[in-house]
Amino acid sequence: MTEYERSRTMPALPEHVFDQAGNVDQMDQWLPGGLHVHAEESPAVTVHEDGAADDKNAVLRARKDQMRLEWGTREGGGYTGWLQVAGLDSGPTEVTAHLSFFAEENDPGEQAVNEALDRSLDRLEQQVRLRVDGAAG
Repeated sequence: MTEYERSRTMPALPEHVFDQAGNVDQMDQWLPGGLHVHAEESPAVTVHEDGAADDKNAVLRARKDQMRLEWGTREGGGYTGWLQVAGLDSGPTEVTAHLSFFAEENDPGEQAVNEALDRSLDRLEQQVRLRVDGAAG
């Protein structure tokens, strides 16, 4: 098993970050480009990757009381992941994204995964800023 983790500090309340991250209808705005999540009967989701022949059956659980999202493939156990949102002493929010790949053939490699995680956290921060700035204006 190979695991990857990246963190980012965001200038917003943890609740705002978690609500934005956990909005299934808007996840493709912060997930890696070309990845789309479609809600089914909770916790089931379907994940479509642009250019892939088949959609993947997955699960997505939002644990609001823990400010945590958890996900993974339903069949074949290819990968799992989580996103944890934590407030830092009434200041900014720390967001940590973690991915675990159970088989080497499912792991795109350290550089590709770290770049995708960094881009996703950048995009999530942009979405949170738009939401917070829009609500303030």
